[in-house]
Amino acid sequence: MGKTIAEKIISEHARKDVNPGDIVVAEVDIAMVQDGTGPLTVDEYYTMGFDALKVTNSILFIDHASPSPRKELSNAHRKLRDFSKKAGAFLSDIGEGVSHQILVEKYVKPGDLVVGADSHTCTSGALGAFATGMGSTDVALAFGLGKVWLKVPASLKFVLNGKIPDGVFSKDIILHIIGLIGADGANYKVMEFEGEVIEQMSQEERFTITNMAIEAGAKSGIITPDDKTREFLKSHGRESDYKEIKPDPDAVYEKIYKMDISNLEPVVALPHTVDNTKSIKDVEGTKIDQVFIGTCTNGRLEDLRIAASILKSKEKHPDVRLIVIPASKDIYLKAMDEGLIKIFVESGATVLAPGCGPCVGVHQGVLGDGERVLSTQNRNFKGRMGNPKAEIFLASPATAAASAITGKITDPRKFLT
Repeated sequence: MGKTIAEKIISEHARKDVNPGDIVVAEVDIAMVQDGTGPLTVDEYYTMGFDALKVTNSILFIDHASPSPRKELSNAHRKLRDFSKKAGAFLSDIGEGVSHQILVEKYVKPGDLVVGADSHTCTSGALGAFATGMGSTDVALAFGLGKVWLKVPASLKFVLNGKIPDGVFSKDIILHIIGLIGADGANYKVMEFEGEVIEQMSQEERFTITNMAIEAGAKSGIITPDDKTREFLKSHGRESDYKEIKPDPDAVYEKIYKMDISNLEPVVALPHTVDNTKSIKDVEGTKIDQVFIGTCTNGRLEDLRIAASILKSKEKHPDVRLIVIPASKDIYLKAMDEGLIKIFVESGATVLAPGCGPCVGVHQGVLGDGERVLSTQNRNFKGRMGNPKAEIFLASPATAAASAITGKITDPRKFLT
C-alpha cells in the first residue's frame, strides 16, 4: 500500500513500515522549546535523570516574552541560558526572532522529524518535514533519548485549484479552509496540501498554510517540497539540505477535499474562534483600536512588503495603534535594506524587535477592556492577547494594513493597484 509523506517520514524514523493508528517510537532530528514551555522541560529532563542531549539539534528559543517584561520571566530565561551552556543546546536569545521562523531559516530540511513544545511547530511542514507540537515532558524525553512515541496519524488531502484572486493571500485561503471544516475538522490528522494554488504560492506563503494546521486540530500540516523549497533553502545558504520526498501515487487518505478558490474574497476570522470566518464584505466597517502585523504566521518579508505597499505615503488612522514586528532578525535586516521599516515608521507604526510580541498576551500591546484588534496572528481565543474583555479579529497583512489606515476593517483591494 502506498504511503503519504508523513507516513514515509515516520516509517524512516521508526525504522519500520508504519500505518495510521500504529503507535511507534521514532527518532527525532530536531527538538525545541520556547521560554514559555522550556523551563518545565529543563526540570523534567533533570528529574528523569538525563545528563546528555541525544538530539543533535536541541534548541531553546527565547521569543514569547522577549525581552522579558518582568522578573519571573527573566528568571525563566536565565534557566534556559544556564541549561544551554551546561548541556550544549543551541540558544536563540532575545532579538533573534520567533522559533518557527528561525527553524525554517536555519535548521529544518525536507524529510526531518521535528518536535517542539509549541503548537505551531507544524509551520516547518511546508518544507516537507513532519513537524508537530508536543508537551514539555515529551520534549524532555526527546532531549534525553533522541526519540519520542507517536500514534501515526491518518492524512487528509487538500487539493487547492484555481487562480489566486488579486487581494487574496495565503492567510485568507487557510482561514477559508478552517472555516469550512471547523476547528476540530482535522483532529490528530495530517493536513497534506497540494494543487495549482500551492504551486502558485511562494515558500513563504506556504509557511502560513502549515502554520495554521493546528487551528483545525491537525497533528501536522505538510507540503511536498519542490523547486521553490530548494530556492528558499538556497537563499539561506542551505541548498544541500534539499531532499525530494513526495506521497506515493496510491497513498491512502482518510478524506480528500477538492476546492477551487478562484472566486474567494478576503477572509476575516471573528472572535473568539478561528473557524468563525466571514467574507470581508460581511464585516467591513467594524471599528478597531489596534492593528498588529507580525508573528510566526505573517511576520515574514513578503508579508511586510505587502503591508508596506499599502501603507506607503499614508498615515495610520489617528485612533488606531499600529504595531509591526518582523518574525526574525534576518527579516528585520532585509526589511530595513528595502526601506520597509522606514515606511512603517513614517505611517505611524511602532516597530518592535523580532519576537512573538503581543500575540501571546504577555507584553508589547495588551488590549484594554472592550477594545478590538485586527491581527495577522493565528489564534483569536478569548484572552489570547492578555485581556478576556477584548476582541481579536484575524486577517491577512493586506487587510491589516488597509484597516490601519481607515480605522475599521477594510477590504484591501481598495488599496491595491
